Amino acid sequence: MTETRTMTLAEIEDLSFRALVAAGTSEANARPLAVATAATEADGVASHGLAYIPIYAEHVQCGKVDGQAVPVLARPRPGVVAVDAATGFAHSAIDQGFEALIPAVREQGVAVLAIRNSYNCGVLGYHTARLARAGLVGLGFTNAPASIAPSGGKKPVVGTNPFSVAVPGADGEPELLIDQSASTIAKSEVMKHAREGKEIPLGWALDADGNPTTDPDAGLKGSMAPSGGYKGVGVALLTEIMAAALTGATLGINASPFSGTAGGPPKTGQMFIAIDPDATANDAFGAGMAGIVEAVRGQDGAHLPGDGRRAKRLQARQDGVAVSVATLARIEALLG
Repeated sequence: MTETRTMTLAEIEDLSFRALVAAGTSEANARPLAVATAATEADGVASHGLAYIPIYAEHVQCGKVDGQAVPVLARPRPGVVAVDAATGFAHSAIDQGFEALIPAVREQGVAVLAIRNSYNCGVLGYHTARLARAGLVGLGFTNAPASIAPSGGKKPVVGTNPFSVAVPGADGEPELLIDQSASTIAKSEVMKHAREGKEIPLGWALDADGNPTTDPDAGLKGSMAPSGGYKGVGVALLTEIMAAALTGATLGINASPFSGTAGGPPKTGQMFIAIDPDATANDAFGAGMAGIVEAVRGQDGAHLPGDGRRAKRLQARQDGVAVSVATLARIEALLG
């Protein structure tokens, strides 16, 4: 059984921040990433939480990501915010972009944020949830290094390419939060199984010959299984258009891996679309969302996307999070 230690969210943020700075990340870049790490642990998505801090540190030290990068913001049109992440962390680029995006949406009703030359943005739903907490409907897209083969093919051409939709709720938390990849499972989960020497369930990945496999190493050398077959490939292509083609970022097929130290910066991208529901539906938005929510929650055992994360988040704020002692040891080693 994995040994754990309970930590508060503030402690998780502080440890993450200090480890990132010790690895060569500027305080301006480390803080938003540390905040996101604590929030990700709170939501129960451990694969993208503290376990990623040693990877981030390694990538700063090898140059896959520039820990000292300064994002550059531009406003090419009134409804468009564009940020060049300068091969740095996505989180600080998104932070800077949101500062301009949210006022633009309040003024115009809708606006977009396009980010290029970026890096892994972690849990995409973390970012769209922030837009929902601002009272906006947030849509997010992020592309990734190619790991999904096209229908009928064997060679990966698009990444797991998540998309997310977050809808504001009356209590300040998202009422509904969809956050899903185009693959059956996130690639990080297959990597986690490979590190732990565990088999993966059939249907998660395909080997280099396009056959289903339970061997995580074979799956990592092959391709991720798209969710829903050709429909998952369609979602991956949609996200590739939104997050890469429309932002000027590197296509997944040309991007270096998020894992390992080879290949230099991946230079991938993110796209966020934010909509003010008061501008499009006036008072009808609340009634419409209430109808959707009631239709789902009115059924015994039914739940909305995001309910699980929401419950864990609220509990974590009160009780903290159980964190792997082995993971903590790896992070504390970064601090000397």
